[in-house]
Amino acid sequence: MLAIDQNAETLARYAAICQANGLVPIVEPEVLMDGSHTIEFAAEVTEKVIAACYKKLSDHKVLLEGTLLKPNMVRSGEANPSPAPMAEVAKATVRVLQHTVPVAVPGITFLSGGMSEEEASMALNEMNKLDTKKPWSLTFSYGRALQQSCLKAWMGKDENIEAAQKALLERAKANSEANLGKYTGGAGGEAANASTFVANYSY
Repeated sequence: MLAIDQNAETLARYAAICQANGLVPIVEPEVLMDGSHTIEFAAEVTEKVIAACYKKLSDHKVLLEGTLLKPNMVRSGEANPSPAPMAEVAKATVRVLQHTVPVAVPGITFLSGGMSEEEASMALNEMNKLDTKKPWSLTFSYGRALQQSCLKAWMGKDENIEAAQKALLERAKANSEANLGKYTGGAGGEAANASTFVANYSY
């Protein structure tokens, strides 16, 4: 709990400093997917982390209407032999958010955290399809799960620029549709289904 408390304190201080300088803070409390844990355990830990963050944001008098949350999705550990399907990931994630995120927060911009491009798009789509209370905009702020196909197509070569642009546009369109709950899957083919997971990933 000490590690959670200290990280939440640091995120809240960062948010307060951003707002004092006219910036919109993106609060990013990521729970990594390393390990073989179940989706239930991931939900328990993610809920503790996000709840701690909002306690500290309140302590620092951060204006929640002027913030964005960038959390992980609630999912089984990468090494779990029976990972939960994306529909379950969506339900567990939204349930945790309903328990922890104030309605004043305007938007939740998910990180992909090592999920494949297709998994990240499908999970976001399933969340936006859910018929339940979601007072915030649920959207994406993917890094690896938006860029992987594009970078593989490009390979740093000028002659691959058009193919890379096509790959990026296809992924962006998939996520745009997922943001509306209208993505049917299949964009990007094999490259989009490749895992972006890196053990002990650091930025």
